[in-house]
Amino acid sequence: MKNLIFALLLGLFSVTTFAQENDIELISKTLTDYIQGSTNGQPNRLKTAFYKDLNLYYVKNDSIKVWSGKGYIEDTKEGKPTGEIGKIISIDYENNAAVGKVEISYPKSKKTYVDYFMLLKTEGKWTIIHKMFTKRK
Repeated sequence: MKNLIFALLLGLFSVTTFAQENDIELISKTLTDYIQGSTNGQPNRLKTAFYKDLNLYYVKNDSIKVWSGKGYIEDTKEGKPTGEIGKIISIDYENNAAVGKVEISYPKSKKTYVDYFMLLKTEGKWTIIHKMFTKRK
């Protein structure tokens, strides 16, 4: 009987661990679509990562500014890499909501930006619904 209970608990743990790894991989894929779409001049790849009504938020001259996701995608020129390098810093999620942190560096200018994303999962797909960013000092 103890072996049966142990086997059931181990199986439950394995399923839970697999689901968590799977979501981390799916969130990473969405964030990678953002990074690659943005840095490699792939606006259609950006569209797959972004919610249709996404906005980007940042602070300029001590006030909050808003940049539409549609405008951001339009500013991404097909086939025109930016020279940026992006990497995922962290991911945290619970059920169907997640937060991601990405670093985007510009080696030529030595500027680095940090992006914070909010993502939601629907129909098995993670989508970036909100982005805010700041320049690293």
